[in-house]
Amino acid sequence: MALSLAAVVGIFLLAYLLGSIPPGYLAGRWLKGIDIREEGSGSTGATNVLRTVGKGPALVVFLLDILKGTGAVMLGAYLYDQLATPLPPLDAPWVGCISGVIALLGHSKPVWLSFRGGKSVATALGVVFGMNWLVALGTFGIFGITLALFRIVSLGSLAGAIGVNALMWATGQPLAYKFFALMSALSIFWRHQANIQRLVAGTEPKIGQPIPQKAEVS
Repeated sequence: MALSLAAVVGIFLLAYLLGSIPPGYLAGRWLKGIDIREEGSGSTGATNVLRTVGKGPALVVFLLDILKGTGAVMLGAYLYDQLATPLPPLDAPWVGCISGVIALLGHSKPVWLSFRGGKSVATALGVVFGMNWLVALGTFGIFGITLALFRIVSLGSLAGAIGVNALMWATGQPLAYKFFALMSALSIFWRHQANIQRLVAGTEPKIGQPIPQKAEVS
């Protein structure tokens, strides 16, 4: 039992370290010699990379942030399945879910960057991919359609946060996955409070427009 508990703790630590890998920060350092946290919105997310480094690096960062979330879920569930003595009431979906949540924490509070990261939207999408790829594609579709219509990344992120919850229930996913969808939506809305205020005021920047002070939208 003690060995199994230590293994589960190790799984969660691995999920945090995976989530805390900062591709956005590295893109700024390697390609432009800048600390991206001191540029644009101050975030390490793909949107700030787009504005401060360029389209190509932003796409790579976006995909890597997704992979972090997917990897945390799939690796966590797989490693838990290999335990000789599971720990009830935990099962693989719950361990995968918790690993995903911890990966989001790692992305937003990376130990390597003094706990200053991004808003975890892309990584959250990756977690959903690790849970159910159809739900993830639907969520990404909601984000993409909203972005195409309004050209506001934060609005697309908020729409996706709502959409993933509806899709989790509509497709009958495990309770653990529904719990993750709810918690991630609450987190995204919380971390986008300033964006929401600007959306209500009509001052949230669209793609290509200048950024208000510390206006992070990804």
